[in-house]
Amino acid sequence: MMELFKVSRLTGKPHTMTLPLTERVYGILHNRWKAENLMIQDVFYMLTPEQREFILTGTTPEEWASMFEEDEA
Repeated sequence: MMELFKVSRLTGKPHTMTLPLTERVYGILHNRWKAENLMIQDVFYMLTPEQREFILTGTTPEEWASMFEEDEA
């Protein structure tokens, strides 16, 4: 397990998320994803969509939920 730190592109707030990967495996997969210009779901297939979104944007599931709650109001 590893803790990944990101700043949300949506709110600018810092967050961490625990991912079920070692730092070494994350680094290898991240480098492959960027170097080979692959789709994130193809490289990080073992992660949930929420975890992949966090890698991409730093946005948490709670931030997405609050964003859509505001749209519905």
